[in-house]
This record gives sequence, C-alpha cells and structure tokens, in this order.
Amino acid sequence: MVYTNHMEPKNPNLSVALAVFNEEVNLGQCLESVKDIADEIVIVDGESTDKTVEIAQSFGANVIKEVNHPNFHINKTHAIDACHGNWILQLDADERISPMLASEIKSVINNATSCDAYYLKRRNYFLGRWMNKGGMYPDPVIRLFRRGKAHLPQKTVHELMEVTGSLCWLNNDLLHIADPNFSRYLMRSDRYTTLQAEEWLKEGKLGRGVWDIILYLLLKPFGRFFSIYFRHKGFLDGFPGFVFAWYSGLHLASSYVKYWERSQGTRS
Repeated sequence: MVYTNHMEPKNPNLSVALAVFNEEVNLGQCLESVKDIADEIVIVDGESTDKTVEIAQSFGANVIKEVNHPNFHINKTHAIDACHGNWILQLDADERISPMLASEIKSVINNATSCDAYYLKRRNYFLGRWMNKGGMYPDPVIRLFRRGKAHLPQKTVHELMEVTGSLCWLNNDLLHIADPNFSRYLMRSDRYTTLQAEEWLKEGKLGRGVWDIILYLLLKPFGRFFSIYFRHKGFLDGFPGFVFAWYSGLHLASSYVKYWERSQGTRS
C-alpha cells in the first residue's frame, strides 16, 4: 500500500472517503461538490490507468494505491480506516452532494447532540430523468457517521453499513448519477451479475436442476419486475420506469446463467 500526497489536517472534523477505479469522468464533479465541507479527502485507488489519481491530487486528496479487489467494499473500508476526522462521509465517485445537503451535513457534524450515523436519501438518475418510484427513491444508504461507529462487513456487494449507536435520517437528497446512459447501465449490470454469481457459487446453495432454472430464469425475474413496476409504482416513471423494472428482473436471470456456467466448469 502506497500513500501519496499525504497531508493530514490538524483536528479534522469531516473526512470524505472514496474507493475508485478509472473514474476520471466522475471524480472531479464528486470532489467539487464536497470541497467546501471536507477537512480531509481520503481516496483508495484500485490501480486506475486513466487520470483518476491526478484529479484526486488536484483536490488535495490523500491517495492510497491498492489492488482493485472484485469486492469493492474492501477498498471502501481501507479508505474509511485511513480517515482522521471526527465524522466520515463515504461516497462513490458517481455521487454528488447538493448545496442543501452540504449545509445539512455541516449542521449535523457541528451539533453535539447529533446521532451516531445517518441515512441519506439517494436520488438516482436513469435514462435522462430522476427516478421517483419503483424502489429507486429514496434508496436509503448509510453514508455519514462518527468515526468508529459504522463499518462495512465486506461480505456481499449489496450490504449496508453496520452501525453501533443511534441511527437517523438526513432530509436532503444525495444525487446518484450511476447510469447517465444505457450503455453504462449494462456495463455496471455485467459487473454486479458476475459478483452475484460468484457469491452464489461460494455459498453452494443453488442447484442446476429444472426447477432452479425455471425459478431463476422465469419466476423470480417476473416477480421482481411485478414488484418494481406495479407494487412500487415504477410505471409512474414512464418508459425509464419500465426499462428499470424489466432489466432488474433480467439481472436475476443473468446472475443465474453466470452461476450455472461457473458451476458447470467447477464440476467438469
């Protein structure tokens, strides 16, 4: 592990922690949104080959070079552990802090009676619009916490922070621009379905029989689509709402096909 541009501030109140890999397109806007509230920025870089590190250093970040682990929560934990602030704000490079959220965060971290950790309501951008239904909002994530009061278990790709202490909510939205276009959505889906397949393979609980195939290629995908599109009113988000619901169901099917492929390979 190599540290670069390390300048530890005296008695930092808020540290911003990120784990990144080839995020030159997103990182600058993310750091621009927190530069006025962050006393320290800690970034773990997973062997980026673009200008990610240069951009991070231009904002005065402490950059830690690491291996790009398949489970990105490992590098997120490295970033959190390297922070010195009384409070830590953990972000992804494709997230933005609005001015209203920044003001709310400043108020919280300067209040002695604040909770130990906070849910942020994440608003997701998909196919040219901010999504309001289909389970995509408020999409709660625990991102602001007192140092030592929250951690990532590093077991699955979908886990939330585990908190020791009181847990509350912030009112303003965290902006998430993960999928500005459909190509990026498919790229991220490919990554997540691969990780899901590998988790299932490690667990060793799924089979490859006819019932398992029907369950994971038809029943579960349709059930997820129905839940997102009808139960959670994804239809109110128009065509993007339908696409998100449909492909969310296909996410399960794709994960199972990759699992089936890998399990076949290990048994042959």
